[in-house]
Amino acid sequence: MAVPEQNVTRRTAIADLLRGAAPVAEALGERFAAAGHELALVGGPVRDALLRRTTKDVDLTTDAPPERILALIDGWADAVWTVGIEFGTVGLRKDGHELEITTYRSESYDPKSRKPDVVYGTSLVEDLRRRDFAVNAMAARLPGYEFVDPFGGLTDLKDGLLRTPGRPEDSFGDDPLRMLRAARFASQLGFSVAPDVVAAMKEMAGRIEIVSAERVRDELSKLVCGVHPREGLALLVDSGLASFVLPELPKLRLEIDEHHRHKDVYEHSLIVLEQAIAQEEDGPDLVLRLAALLHDIGKPRTRRFEDGGRVSFHHHEVVGAKMTRKRLTALRYPKDVISEVSRLVELHLRFHGYGNGEWTDSAVRRYVRDAGPLLERLHKLTRADCTTRNRRKAERLRRTYDDLEVRIARLAEEEELAAMRPELDGNEIQSVLGISPGPLVGRAYKFLLDLRLDQGMIGKEKAAEELRRWASEQGIA
Repeated sequence: MAVPEQNVTRRTAIADLLRGAAPVAEALGERFAAAGHELALVGGPVRDALLRRTTKDVDLTTDAPPERILALIDGWADAVWTVGIEFGTVGLRKDGHELEITTYRSESYDPKSRKPDVVYGTSLVEDLRRRDFAVNAMAARLPGYEFVDPFGGLTDLKDGLLRTPGRPEDSFGDDPLRMLRAARFASQLGFSVAPDVVAAMKEMAGRIEIVSAERVRDELSKLVCGVHPREGLALLVDSGLASFVLPELPKLRLEIDEHHRHKDVYEHSLIVLEQAIAQEEDGPDLVLRLAALLHDIGKPRTRRFEDGGRVSFHHHEVVGAKMTRKRLTALRYPKDVISEVSRLVELHLRFHGYGNGEWTDSAVRRYVRDAGPLLERLHKLTRADCTTRNRRKAERLRRTYDDLEVRIARLAEEEELAAMRPELDGNEIQSVLGISPGPLVGRAYKFLLDLRLDQGMIGKEKAAEELRRWASEQGIA
């Protein structure tokens, strides 16, 4: 009798975990059951509840078609949206909780199509069979939270393993994005990937090209912002997926880093990423992580073999910034992300001109001005970029950067460095020079800003005197 009692205890414990994942789901389940329809909590919320992880998503699945779902929640939900209804999904809000209900379905890609063909089904088990991985193919029937696990997802959770419910070739053929999702879950959950899944990824990597850039971007961002991004990125490279998604990354693998002759730039970049993550204060920073990962992608194009067996990568930061902008644009990242990441890549070597603290105050001001709102991220990236095993050298670099930050703080306190504006504004420039609004005011403003960077605060009277001298030299009456 012990085994049945253990099963009852386990089912009760699972039900208790799942019940906390969706406070309003049971009431909705009763509503569907009364109308003769099935409803089940499914996928990520079930997985995360069993892992005791918090989740914002509440995903439900049903045998009711979308039109019937709309009828059943009419007057019950506080708000309804139908953005995904062509794929069988209806969204709703109830008592502050957001839920998505999707009709049982199977979907697959035509070899030349970027969008799935959707066919509705009538079986929960068959709906689970079409899902990406067994850990996401578990469900809880509502009401009552009856646990459904036809493909051994619970065992995989315990073992930390990613398997597909059926043959991985069939799963990836249905939706090639699932190959990228395998890498994403390896990053987020720290799970290993079953050998047959990895083999299928290697064989079918090229199929990822039929998936839209936006979907690839979203998965890549989740991977990079995961708890274990190294594992996910390594799987991308080892499987060949990176050659289609982020081809600059595997190209780093064979390039020798000038600071570490026995470690390639690929490995260096992963270490820099990990060291940047260690400095995060408020959760994952996508911009910082992408900059850390991509900061050296210009090295393969700039590699030169020098006398004495040396290897140089002159201006790789400038080339890398252009490559970063091009790649992130192709992946449809927002303009602000593209701009910020590529700017950090461009600036990541600037500190190394600081030497042993020889920069003038003017040079420090320019460093701050060029970094702008990215200054704190640039601090973190620069510190992360030190991966030398030479403790003495690492300590010297740390002390030198500490000194630079102290100087920035002192100048900021003395001169309101963050504001970084000329001492005369546009109206004052017009008054001093006796000119009207136009391009000339902008030229004068730039002159005064450079003056401020070079000389610091000199007072309005001296600034006006310098402005008149500049105008005379420019032939401006």
